[in-house]
Amino acid sequence: MQTAAKAMDETVYAQRAQYADPENAFLFKWTPVPRRQFLAERDRAMDPTTGTAEILLDSSDALVTDYPATTPMILCRYLRISAGEWLDCAYRASGEIYYVMQGSGESESGDDRLAWGPGDLFCFPGGGKTSHAAAEDDVVLFAITNEPQLSFEHLEPPKPGEAVIQTVHFPAAEIARRFEVVYARPKTGEESGRAILFTTAAVGECTNLLPSINIAINTLEPGGDQRPHRHNGVAVTLALQGQAVYSTIEDEKVDWSVGAAQITPPAELHAHSNRGTDRMISLVIQDEGLHYYTRTPGFSWD
Repeated sequence: MQTAAKAMDETVYAQRAQYADPENAFLFKWTPVPRRQFLAERDRAMDPTTGTAEILLDSSDALVTDYPATTPMILCRYLRISAGEWLDCAYRASGEIYYVMQGSGESESGDDRLAWGPGDLFCFPGGGKTSHAAAEDDVVLFAITNEPQLSFEHLEPPKPGEAVIQTVHFPAAEIARRFEVVYARPKTGEESGRAILFTTAAVGECTNLLPSINIAINTLEPGGDQRPHRHNGVAVTLALQGQAVYSTIEDEKVDWSVGAAQITPPAELHAHSNRGTDRMISLVIQDEGLHYYTRTPGFSWD
């Protein structure tokens, strides 16, 4: 009886097996990450008549996923909260990152509660309920998670108290003070941007905010051109300030629109140019943390 049952079980298991023998396994490709600007999503987020809402930046149509994704590992969304109202969120993610585009308020997650204003950046552990409350004016937050990463592997977020990520707050005034040092630094040919990266001791020595996601504010002086470069991490760039700014991605020119986010696909040669009279400022989100860990950043100037 045991022998027959064992034979049947092995047959069931063997039936699940699949084999592939391509001549070159490295020629396999997923559907490509799209070059995309999320203009309609920005317009809805900035429209006061929208009311309190979550507005996803979803590329699942191009990525062919059955879950929302801005890029294969990152999901971004605008959170618009009307004055005096609140929004409860619960994300299947290991961490949640927020940039305050407009307004003031406070957020609460577990035992942690913090107040924020325009230009602040803050982060909570994922897996629980986070509540955001607007003060006297309408609020627009730009939210970033790694939900697609967990969905891809059918993983659950950490339980309360077990997350690697800690609550952390980067006030706008301190960010501005740190940039004074950056702007005073001599410019060299090896500079990829005048930027500040945001991190925390919880993720160790790497310069990430989540283990898989790094966040930076990048800037470019009026009349400046960023040196063309490429890297294996995807980039989602949120335009915060600047006029007559554009990106060149391979052979395509993409004009920026303040408040809108755009995707630069991985490994594509790209650069930003500022033809306006004001400094360009942008929030940059990348999954480069994965490539740092696997030692495959793929950065080059050509």
